[in-house]
Amino acid sequence: KTTNTSRDGRPPSSPLFAFNMANPVAVLKRNGETIFAKVEKINAELLILTYGSLVAQLIKDYEDISAVNQQLDTMGYNIGVRLIDEFISRSGQGRCGNFKETAEVIAKVGFKMFLGVTANVANWSPDDKEFSLIFDENPLAEFVDLPPSCNALFYSNILCGVLRGALEMVQIRCDVKFIKDVVRGDEITEIRVIFREYLHEAAPPSDE
Repeated sequence: KTTNTSRDGRPPSSPLFAFNMANPVAVLKRNGETIFAKVEKINAELLILTYGSLVAQLIKDYEDISAVNQQLDTMGYNIGVRLIDEFISRSGQGRCGNFKETAEVIAKVGFKMFLGVTANVANWSPDDKEFSLIFDENPLAEFVDLPPSCNALFYSNILCGVLRGALEMVQIRCDVKFIKDVVRGDEITEIRVIFREYLHEAAPPSDE
């Protein structure tokens, strides 16, 4: 049965429902694997080397590691705002009903489509506005060994920017940041996603 508004009063046609998860997690995971099997693959070693060269050049250019983290996030954001259209087109996903459903689509379909891996959604906050993406593997960070001078570097911070940019394009503003990273010696890789607000689509310009 279709209702005229969502639980918090937003119309169901709102662009923030750009994903669809009326499906259980297992189905989403299977969908992600099916889509991944169809997309053109990038050589894994080439991806690792290209991304590594990018990070190395940023470190050389900026020297300040915090500035490198920011640049990676910004670059990822610019990728995310463009990548979302390809995601929606190739995945065939429709609308999501809430933030939890969006999280599972990101973890099981989005990451599988573009990186060939999935993440586990965990550590929800009591108000369901924060969650963690836990990765068993990260293709960008394979064979990476950071020198002591780069201990503050979030090597794959570009992923946070991608998520932030893609979500904004479907009217969801979030903060996205690394909490743990195996490259920095942690046992797991964890990205934290924090919901901030639903954005309103800009009205078209008036002819008057």
